Amino acid sequence: MDALQRQAMALESERRRTAELKRIDAALKRLDGDDYGYCVKCDEEIAPARLELDPAAINCIRCASKG
Repeated sequence: MDALQRQAMALESERRRTAELKRIDAALKRLDGDDYGYCVKCDEEIAPARLELDPAAINCIRCASKG
């Protein structure tokens, strides 16, 4: 049973790494296109403090809290 659990944990870790790399790649594309730092839902500027905490953030606090 331990082998199955380790395999499941390894798969989940890989899935998370892949998702994070996609977020970073998308942020780099927004940076190249001059869209970086603006919310993808409302087009308002994302607070600099939020971007410092998560440079790949795609939403402002207001839109992110709406879900």
